[in-house]
Amino acid sequence: MNPQLFFWVPAILRLLLALGCAGVIWFFWGMTAGLIAGVAIMTFLVAVQLHYLYRLGNWLDNPASEKIPDGWGAWTDVFSRLYRIRRDTERNQAELAEWLTRFRQAMSRLPDGVVIMDDVLFLEWCNPVAEQHLGLSLERDRGMRVTNLIRHPDFMDYIILGRYEQPLTLTLRERKLVVHLIPFEDRRQILVTHDATQSERIDMMRRDFIANASHELRTPLTVINGFLEIASTQPNLDQATRLGHIKLMTEQGQRMQNLVEDMLTLTRLESIDYPMRPERVNMGKLLEQILQEGLALSAGRHTITLTVDGSDINGNADELRSAFGNLVSNAVRYTPADGSIDILWRDTEQGSQFIVRDTGIGIQPEHIPRLTERFYRVDKSRSRDTQGTGLGLAIVKHALLRHGATIAIESEVGKGSSFIVYFQSSSR
Repeated sequence: MNPQLFFWVPAILRLLLALGCAGVIWFFWGMTAGLIAGVAIMTFLVAVQLHYLYRLGNWLDNPASEKIPDGWGAWTDVFSRLYRIRRDTERNQAELAEWLTRFRQAMSRLPDGVVIMDDVLFLEWCNPVAEQHLGLSLERDRGMRVTNLIRHPDFMDYIILGRYEQPLTLTLRERKLVVHLIPFEDRRQILVTHDATQSERIDMMRRDFIANASHELRTPLTVINGFLEIASTQPNLDQATRLGHIKLMTEQGQRMQNLVEDMLTLTRLESIDYPMRPERVNMGKLLEQILQEGLALSAGRHTITLTVDGSDINGNADELRSAFGNLVSNAVRYTPADGSIDILWRDTEQGSQFIVRDTGIGIQPEHIPRLTERFYRVDKSRSRDTQGTGLGLAIVKHALLRHGATIAIESEVGKGSSFIVYFQSSSR
């Protein structure tokens, strides 16, 4: 049925019924009674309409599907339709709220920062990562202009010039950020921030590694090529000089071999495709071998002691031998003659500990955090004298990481150093 007919037909029928009632009263009780009855019926109908109009007005002030009033006559259909419309609206609002909640949860879990702004750069919403990257606070800064919150000259130029085809790279709050502004809709813009600090650090480490490895290999190659050139241009060198050259070339060749082996070891330890294959390691036997290697390297110049007071652990014997051997050999190399080196293996409540304590030259505090970096040397000239490759402590670090262990370094210049390796209780 046509909605208009659906409304007007019942209304006309009620009006005709009222007039009919007034006419019947007129017929039986006279004109005066009929007029009074007609006025009374019309007044009643008007009062009913005003009552429902009043209730409708109150509901419109606070609309809710459960508060829609019951109707009479045509109002029954009106309120019924309002109920359906309001119910659909509430359902749509609930779905939109749910989707908005899911969207914000998804944005909050993104590794990149997301800032939503209007067309004049007023902050509407941002995720926690953006708060960390840009120093924003959604609760505090909502409704404020982003250019007033991020006072970086490069960022201001990027926003003002409006060249958003290419992202902007800037350093902010000790982070290297890649910032990209993306216009969307008619009155909205999205600012996306990506933290490139770690990737930049990795690239820098890769560049430094290649540069340092090339430098370390170039020095012995220069020596070897120089002596070979002398040998080829001066075939009549005396025997003593020739033997001296051969000795130096052999030393430099061994140095290159050690460097290559250490680089291969480090690469293998860092590879996720190289499983550890843990086994039960006899620590007493392993540490006795390391003690003998340390004594051979020392050649009687130091007093080296070994104390084994701990249990065996699960791990890879070769990797542990490499890590512990590097710590002991470093202690021997950087401890003057007549010094002492103590090697200790013990159990604690937190787990097993391996300690190498020496009376060597010590390390200045500012160098300690960087000791496990590749090719990092406190004193480059002294390191070359001790025939180190600069990769020993990096190998130690990665070998221990594969065993779930950590290393702590305590040192005092002129008095010595202690390298303490902590194994978790689960390694026993």
